Amino acid sequence: MSIYQGRFAGRTAVITGGASGLGLETGRRITAEGGKVVLWDLNPDPLAAAKQQTGAVHAIALDVSDPGAVEAVAAESRKLLGRIDILVNSAGITGATHPVIGYPIDSWIKVFDVNVHGLFYCCRAIAPMMVEAGYGRIVNISSVAGKEGNPNASSYSASKAAVLGFTKSLGKELATQGVIVNAVTPATFDSPILQQVPQSHIDYMKSRIPMGRLGRSEEIAAAVCWLASEECSFTTAATLDTSGGRTTY
Repeated sequence: MSIYQGRFAGRTAVITGGASGLGLETGRRITAEGGKVVLWDLNPDPLAAAKQQTGAVHAIALDVSDPGAVEAVAAESRKLLGRIDILVNSAGITGATHPVIGYPIDSWIKVFDVNVHGLFYCCRAIAPMMVEAGYGRIVNISSVAGKEGNPNASSYSASKAAVLGFTKSLGKELATQGVIVNAVTPATFDSPILQQVPQSHIDYMKSRIPMGRLGRSEEIAAAVCWLASEECSFTTAATLDTSGGRTTY
């Protein structure tokens, strides 16, 4: 149970990748703290359960790599919520675990289509609504891989580095318009996304964390929710590490 009861009272949020993992946990916390949430996710099957678990207003199946669909669903979500105060871009994929030499081109393209282009489409669709309202919070989920790079995960690492550069750019563009944009860079944490990578890669990433364990979704969600709240009022175009000590810069 959150100690911040009512922190999101009267606020509304769209969360991508909202059917599982960090997106689900963030949605659960925002609603517990008084907010209204619409979940977006590619996978329709777990969406109904996620809607029930989080108490979301609605859950919409969406491929964020489709710009036309993003525009349409953004408009639909604003109608459902009345306005959109918060956007959490949590949708993401890992891509192939493979050296750059011989890395599958189709996997590289797909990772960027979801992790970078999809995030851009979501911000492009929703940021104007926030500017019009004079208030907004955008939280982009990057990764420690975007700072340090993980071997055999070049597409994921490069895409998450792109998220950091994009966040800094957008945050500066909107800094005087009431819209705050930040990124979170988790180390590896317990999430369904780990099903996309071999155990040997998980073990390597865990070995790099000074705390000696994987993170938990609720720990990352706590950081996301501060960045998504009114309390975050003088931090923008920035990166918040949640890495168990792996990164300190």
